[in-house]
Amino acid sequence: MVDDLRSQDGLGGLDGNRHRQPRRSDKERPLADREVPLGQQEQDARVLSPAVHAWLDGELPEASVRKGDTARDVEFWKQINGEVERRRRTHTPVYLEAQIMDALPQTAPAVITKWWRREYVVTPSAAIGTAAALVVTAAAITAIVMAFAR
Repeated sequence: MVDDLRSQDGLGGLDGNRHRQPRRSDKERPLADREVPLGQQEQDARVLSPAVHAWLDGELPEASVRKGDTARDVEFWKQINGEVERRRRTHTPVYLEAQIMDALPQTAPAVITKWWRREYVVTPSAAIGTAAALVVTAAAITAIVMAFAR
């Protein structure tokens, strides 16, 4: 099987060299070189202190967390909470809601074409099943007719 994802090895699908051997064996190329490592943070990424997490969970009062270098985090999260509350209170204008409701159909949509004019698709399994049912039915009718004919 050709791995089209490895175009850097010359195995890509667009250069016409699909059957060329890879430069390195699969044993030399560990699977980890394609994976994105999780859990590693950037050098300048900030981590919230446990006190701020406790305050956000409602376990500590705001006054105990607003000291020192956590004051900036508290202010940031207060602004986020304020914005969330403001957006939670917003409502759709009445005219827009009325336009949306007027655009909805009042009844269920009707079928445009009649059932006998629609395309009928026969799958192979349905065709075999129907043919088998016809053969069994014909055999049963023939057996009944032959029984009464004697």
